[in-house]
Amino acid sequence: MKYDLSKLIRGLETLNFDISEGQLKKFDTYVSLLLEWNEKMNLTAIVDPEDIMVEHFLDSISILKEIDIGQNSYVIDVGTGAGFPGIPIKIMRPDIKIVLMDSLRKRTEFLEALKDELDLMDVEIIHSRAEDLGRNEGYREQFDIALSRAVASLNILSEYCLPFVKVGGTFVSYKGPAAHEELSNAHRAIKVLGNGKPQIKKVEVPYSPKTHNLICIQKLSSTPKKYPRSPGKVKKSPL
Repeated sequence: MKYDLSKLIRGLETLNFDISEGQLKKFDTYVSLLLEWNEKMNLTAIVDPEDIMVEHFLDSISILKEIDIGQNSYVIDVGTGAGFPGIPIKIMRPDIKIVLMDSLRKRTEFLEALKDELDLMDVEIIHSRAEDLGRNEGYREQFDIALSRAVASLNILSEYCLPFVKVGGTFVSYKGPAAHEELSNAHRAIKVLGNGKPQIKKVEVPYSPKTHNLICIQKLSSTPKKYPRSPGKVKKSPL
């Protein structure tokens, strides 16, 4: 192993997760590739390996402590960036099938290289805007779980993500201390886009001093066909 992974191992133990030598090797390779590519493009502002393990890996994996993701679930990570939370979750849960979507070509090129290096199966990487892919019948309302750690307000993220979720599925947004306020501001969007049933789950991420919340929205009805709106409109006039 190139890096000291003891903090990751202890953090996973705190979350009650076992990890194999093979999975540890994948996380070690992930750190190496992330830092190597980060010298050429802006993938992450966090460049200390131990901080990556806490603020990216453990934070991503923390959802598995609070959300029941069923065996062989179909998952989409919207605005995945450098693969968070999708890749750490996939490493821990190789049974799931996952789509990683991002609007920046350079990021998807990194993810393709990472997928090959980690030898990950059932991972599809798509260069697209959520507004476009959400209208594609091959992806619209196909997923058990939609995830997003993207930096945007919940009313905007809901229009990006809820069209992907099948009725009965769940959209999970990773948020900080403003989760309750964001949920209040997104009430109309959640209702319009799927008559969603929301709740907030506070998550303790080992070694992280930050406040971590998961906003979980169960989708109870289909998203009207006019959503998501065309690129630009979602941000310019949020629901």
